[in-house]
Amino acid sequence: MTNFVASVFSSSNYWFIVLRSTAPILLVTLGAVITEAANIKNMALEGSMLWAALMGVVVSAWTGNAWLGLIAGIASSVAIALILGLFALKLDANPVLCGVALNLFSSGGTVFVLFSLTGDKGISSSLSSKTLPFIHLPYIENIPWLGSILSGQNIVVWISVLAVVIIHLLLNKATIGRRIRATGENVEAAKSAGIDPVRIKFLTLAISGVLAGIAGCFLSMGYTSNFTSGIAAGRGYVANAAQVVAGGTAFGAIFASLIFGLTDAMATYLQNVGMPPELIQALPYLVTILGFIVVTLIRDHREIQRKRRLFEGDTGSTFGPGPGGPHQTTGEAAS
Repeated sequence: MTNFVASVFSSSNYWFIVLRSTAPILLVTLGAVITEAANIKNMALEGSMLWAALMGVVVSAWTGNAWLGLIAGIASSVAIALILGLFALKLDANPVLCGVALNLFSSGGTVFVLFSLTGDKGISSSLSSKTLPFIHLPYIENIPWLGSILSGQNIVVWISVLAVVIIHLLLNKATIGRRIRATGENVEAAKSAGIDPVRIKFLTLAISGVLAGIAGCFLSMGYTSNFTSGIAAGRGYVANAAQVVAGGTAFGAIFASLIFGLTDAMATYLQNVGMPPELIQALPYLVTILGFIVVTLIRDHREIQRKRRLFEGDTGSTFGPGPGGPHQTTGEAAS
């Protein structure tokens, strides 16, 4: 078994699959990070990915253009995010319950729409959809081992890397990022500073919709070349857990997403060692959840220790002995 694991980790094909598997979960995790920064949880990421995956395939097949399919997929994903905003922000409904409801609607709705348009049940076998381009890197592709990992990746893999930088700069350098954080930290203070919290939250939902839309289109137009029912496979839910591990940062989202990407790629290789297929399919999610639990426990322990040190310091300064020391007499104190 040790030799098997060593051979897998030394394989350039394994790391190629890791990057491919990490890209969609990284994009939706970034979407969860930016909405959480504004103190609204987008639990509809799963549904957004499903509609984006379907509309990307349908429109690209009808128009013969993958980019038009991507635009349609993003538009449908943003629409789901804005519907969530309508119910949660305008009608004051619970955003988590609304998100779950939209996911359930999307799970059945996408299958119904696919059947209504094409007659296909569960998979878009009759649609000759287009795929998003794969990027071959000159010079780099000739580098042994590394070239076979980086060259030939789908363009969405590089878009996900660029998205990390953009979201980091947006949240930490741009004026709108300060408004987003102000809204998330204290709504009343944000209002007093002239910020419209509802508008800011709608903006973050729209951005998360764009990111989820790109991820969904990648699943059906890059990761595979067709739409299947449940193609998001729980990635939207994993992303909401991953943003907790990410600590609200874009670069932290890379680490959280890699946990899923590493195990998802490993599951591909474990199919050859006789493991039950049900266990193999569950492995990426199981390991990811365990990883999230461990990271969260470590973070909570550190926070408890920090607060304990802070409390002990305050206690010592408030109730500790005065300048005269613990044996100071009444007369010395009076003098």
